[in-house]
This record gives sequence, structure tokens and C-alpha cells, in this order.
Amino acid sequence: MEVRPDPAEVSRARRWARSRLVGSGIGADEPLAETLILLISELVTNAVVHTGCPAVLRMLFPAQSMGGGGTGGSGGGLGGGGASGPFGSRGAGLGTVRVEVADVSDRAPRQRCADEDDTHGRGLELVDGLADRWGWQPEGSGKRIWCEIDRAKGEEPLSKRRAASHAPSHMGRTRQSPDQVLT
Repeated sequence: MEVRPDPAEVSRARRWARSRLVGSGIGADEPLAETLILLISELVTNAVVHTGCPAVLRMLFPAQSMGGGGTGGSGGGLGGGGASGPFGSRGAGLGTVRVEVADVSDRAPRQRCADEDDTHGRGLELVDGLADRWGWQPEGSGKRIWCEIDRAKGEEPLSKRRAASHAPSHMGRTRQSPDQVLT
């Protein structure tokens, strides 16, 4: 899906993602669906607010990840390139769902710790707390930021996921539960 640099695009991206879930085998009432929608909302918001550039949102479902095939219905443009690359080499399993947002800004995403009174600055903290893996890489003149959720873990109750031990994220920070992020 092509995303214009307009805050109204965030709600359009959520609607698009929900429509993509219909044919994916992920029920709209599954906790995984709502987690994916939240992750998409955060990544698209970051692209819209912090770059001021158009972006491309892609969702890759397990059937699309086998063999490095499909584009996930991205709409082309900035999101060019196949679904293999880091998706195929990062330990993504058969039940892994991947979300990607590509933009033309060379500005690197920056995870920060928002103060208690701040109204912004928690997006990547949420991504870090909810995704099983996430990262970014330069791509052409811009970058691609991505996150993955292992479907088997996404079906566990959130309380069980919070209790599970996680390795530090790619940025060297320990993972936090949403309770810790939002306090």
C-alpha cells in the first residue's frame, strides 16, 4: 500500500491491513490481528510524522514467505525488491507475519525513552515490546523498517508472552512489556 505523508494515512493503513487479514487465515478477533494493527499504526505513524516522505507498507504472511515469493500486495513503488532478503534469513518461521514500511528518507529511526509526561516518543518502544524481531536497513536512497511476529507466540495470551524471557533487541535494549513502556 502506498502511503502519502499525511497523518490521515495512518487510519487508512489500519483499514487496509484489516482487509488483508481477511484472506490470511488470521481472524479479526485474534489477539495477533490487533497486535499487527497496532504495529502497523506505529510504523506508518513514524514514517508519516518523522520523514515527511511517501512510504510503502507491506504485510507478508506465512504462505508468501515460503520460497521468498510474493510482494504482500505492496502496491510497488518504493517497496520494490523481493520478500526474501532479511525475511528469509532472520529465523522467520512458517508461522511468521512480517510488516515492512519503506520510505525515501535517509534519516535512521531512533528509539528513545519518552518521559512520563511526553505525549510522543513511544512508537518504537511499543514495536520493541510487541514484535518478536524488528530492525531496519538502508535501501536505495531511503530505508526499510520491519517487524515480525511469530504466529504461534501471537496466539499465546499476552500475560504469558510478557512472562517469557526475550533476548535484547537489535539496538541493545532489553525488551519491555507494554506496562513498562506506558507508565
